[in-house]
Amino acid sequence: MDVHDKKTRSYNMSKIKSNNTKPEVIVRKHLFSKGFRFRINDKRYPGKPDIILPKYKTCIFINGCFWHAHKRCRYFVWPEYNAEFWREKISDNVKRDKKNYAKLISLGWNVIVVWECEVKKSSFAKRMKDLINEILTIK
Repeated sequence: MDVHDKKTRSYNMSKIKSNNTKPEVIVRKHLFSKGFRFRINDKRYPGKPDIILPKYKTCIFINGCFWHAHKRCRYFVWPEYNAEFWREKISDNVKRDKKNYAKLISLGWNVIVVWECEVKKSSFAKRMKDLINEILTIK
């Protein structure tokens, strides 16, 4: 059973953004402060990556744990209400992600995924250090 009525749930869902989310902005600000220059949400690339680093031939996706089914993450739980709808929706997201990552890799791009939970204060510094190392060692 959903804790909200249909109208409230619809309103809440309409307020969820797909671009310029808080995790995306945090990662972009960090990379920019470290001297990286990039493009954002460029439609020319499969999956419209959140961050594109042409100099390093690298695309970064910042994925929400819920929307992209982050396995073994405490922020991802399969919804019980309207379960069939959510299983299909989230599974389609995961399939589309895999397809887009494969297309980018076949075009010679490196793909890095940063999960929403990795941008939380407790793990942010380590993940950003690892991210920068990933970007620099790929080239």
